Amino acid sequence: MPDLTADPGWRRLLAAARRSLERTGGSLAGTVSLAAPDEAERHVVIGVTGVHRPVGVSRVTVRLAEIDAFLRDAHGAGLLDVVGPLRDRPGERAVLTEARDSVLALAATSRHDGEPWFADWLAGLRRDGTLTRIVRAGLAFSQVLAVLDALPGAGEPMPVFAERVLGDTKALADGPIRGLIQRALATWHATENPEGAEQERALWELAGVVPDDLASQVLVLNLPAAGGLVGDWLSAAAAVHVPFRVTLHQLRLAPLALLAPEVFVCENPAVLRAAAGRGTAPLICTEGVPSAAVHALLSCRAPGTVIRWRNDFDWTGVRLTAAALARYPGAVPWRMSSADYRTADRTGLRLNGTATATPWDPALAEAMTDAGRSVMEERLIGMLLADLTT
Repeated sequence: MPDLTADPGWRRLLAAARRSLERTGGSLAGTVSLAAPDEAERHVVIGVTGVHRPVGVSRVTVRLAEIDAFLRDAHGAGLLDVVGPLRDRPGERAVLTEARDSVLALAATSRHDGEPWFADWLAGLRRDGTLTRIVRAGLAFSQVLAVLDALPGAGEPMPVFAERVLGDTKALADGPIRGLIQRALATWHATENPEGAEQERALWELAGVVPDDLASQVLVLNLPAAGGLVGDWLSAAAAVHVPFRVTLHQLRLAPLALLAPEVFVCENPAVLRAAAGRGTAPLICTEGVPSAAVHALLSCRAPGTVIRWRNDFDWTGVRLTAAALARYPGAVPWRMSSADYRTADRTGLRLNGTATATPWDPALAEAMTDAGRSVMEERLIGMLLADLTT
């Protein structure tokens, strides 16, 4: 018989029939239709159905059983013979469903199972088709879970962490496993998915893993210290009120001791820049999410050192402040009260993201929710400088 799949009048009709048969496991009970059939297709449909279809008809519909009967009468072969071997799509779907269920069952063994962020992450993977892509690609999801179960870390270099957890120093350098973990970490810490190397580094450091101890830095002003070269550098910079940037690598060269009974912490470099050249209280700038270098430097403080911490008045900022107050016993918020928020200029950006509790001052979260506006530190510089020079 002729190859009807190459015939212009039959090509689209048989392709539609194949899709239907594969979808239903070979059932002839369905129908197929063609939109805007051309003349050759119109004549084929008329021949198959015995029903006239006028020129210019917008759509024609044919029962698969009619096509099958026509082919048998005309060529001695049924529709299934003409279209050739079919994919077993119902079987493929069943296998895919079973594989997805296996991945979810594996996820249920994680130590994070039952935590809201973990459930949200898995729901997101299912919702956007990532879970299906994981299964089809044969990705080692067990490795993703192994990494998450080992977090948060303790400031371990990424190659060391990867070797310890996955047996390969480069396992987290790049690729889909790293991307899935970063998506989980973003959900865990209620942040946006990272874009670019700097945001990725900050997210990993937030989880206690250091991708690069030279890229992890902390910006300081007027912070004297003792201990090795870094202590000398910090003290010399403090003596002339010059901002100084220290890397995590440098902080690990020798034991360091901060020589300050009180340390202020801000988020935005604009605050530190405004204080530069002045004999202010010691100031550390996190430049957003605190890096491993920030935490390493603060770990060098003497017992009893008071840490006064602040961030922007937005939901990310109050989450970071809450995390810092929990991490450093005795730390206190700095100009992060509901009164400070209410007296600030609140004509800035709209407050976006998920609302967060402010346990040090519950009224702050209420005031922010009511006003619906964020307040960046730059709008408080005058007040902050007054605190630093008092």
